[in-house]
Amino acid sequence: MPLDKSVFDHLTFDSDGLIPAIVQSAGSSRVIMFAFMNRESLSQTIETGETVFWSRSRNELWHKGATSGNTQTVVSIETDCDSDALLIRVTENGPACHTGSESCFDVQTLYLASESSETE
Repeated sequence: MPLDKSVFDHLTFDSDGLIPAIVQSAGSSRVIMFAFMNRESLSQTIETGETVFWSRSRNELWHKGATSGNTQTVVSIETDCDSDALLIRVTENGPACHTGSESCFDVQTLYLASESSETE
């Protein structure tokens, strides 16, 4: 059955037609990457069951893992309370980051609360 794209009518895309997408591991609940989607990439993601994003730098659709094999199988897609961001839970088929890291957020920690301040 074709996707009823009217389900996107309640989503808030920015002036470039994009919506932020936070990608989370369904297994570990860890955030593994952040990207943008447009209506077409979201449609393809739902239709194929694998993540497809909009590459702002290449100005084209980007099927995650199409060349590396590190695809992401979609478990669920949720929107936030304002309908202006997506949370996509996936099963990873390899590392999320182009560097080979499990997560794109394995690069640098900007702040980490000390144990004493966490309990205060």
